[in-house]
Amino acid sequence: MEIFGLPIQALMSQLLLGLVNGSFYAMLSLGLAVIFGLLNVINFAHGTLYMLGAFLAWMGLNYLGIGYWWMLVLAPVIVGLFGVLIEKTMLRWLYKLDHLYGLLLTFGLTLMIEGLFRSVFGVSGQPYPVPDALDGVTNLGFMMLPNYRAWVVAASLVICFSTWFVIEKTRLGSSLRAGTENPKMVEAFGINVPLMVTATYGFGVALAAIAGVLAAPVIQVSPLMGSNVIIVVFAVVVIGGMGSILGSILTGLGLGVIEGLTRVFYPELSATVVFIVMAIVLIVRPAGLFGKEK
Repeated sequence: MEIFGLPIQALMSQLLLGLVNGSFYAMLSLGLAVIFGLLNVINFAHGTLYMLGAFLAWMGLNYLGIGYWWMLVLAPVIVGLFGVLIEKTMLRWLYKLDHLYGLLLTFGLTLMIEGLFRSVFGVSGQPYPVPDALDGVTNLGFMMLPNYRAWVVAASLVICFSTWFVIEKTRLGSSLRAGTENPKMVEAFGINVPLMVTATYGFGVALAAIAGVLAAPVIQVSPLMGSNVIIVVFAVVVIGGMGSILGSILTGLGLGVIEGLTRVFYPELSATVVFIVMAIVLIVRPAGLFGKEK
């Protein structure tokens, strides 16, 4: 059976690959949107923290014998605590300054961390095995579905939409949003706003670490994996609307699918299609698809 002159199995395989990439885009852009939307910080170090999550999983397995499932919990906790340290010692002093200062600081952190890992591990990728429980494929009749890739998509969707629900639909999320807009009023109700801000940044970078652990068996773990994806993720955030959590999730998934389809019908355009979409969206709607017009 063919669709648009292509075997359905080939087309569905590319759609799945696009959805997997879109899942990573969604999780990474979600973390960026949480940090920018609630803290007004452009976190350029997000890609490096994604890489750090993947490397922690790789080092846990190869040096300590800690398997995938444990590292799926431990790596985000470790990176989240590292994010707390960054927020308390550096970012906290920049909140009242222009966004450029936070961008420059996190860009400097990116260069330092990436340079350290490149000096220790080089630039070649390190393989990470798929966990035994998710190895193999499932025959759907029209295509063979790799179990691990299906897990990545399902886990990403659950994490992304759970985060959106907590921030947009619960009292905790309301307190977070109010604390960034009017901290003095929120403190008057007995809420520790500085602690809430620190926890928000730690959670945002923990999302990047989860994406890194999920990505480790799909792509080789490399010091360059963060810098390879962060520009696309920033484009996703801009298209979705800066600070829009739902926009980041839906745009990340959608652009991953568009990228996958472009590889089928026009492979030469697949590396730039995201930026073409960004240019069109910014011309039509400068605030992004889900952003608020000022």
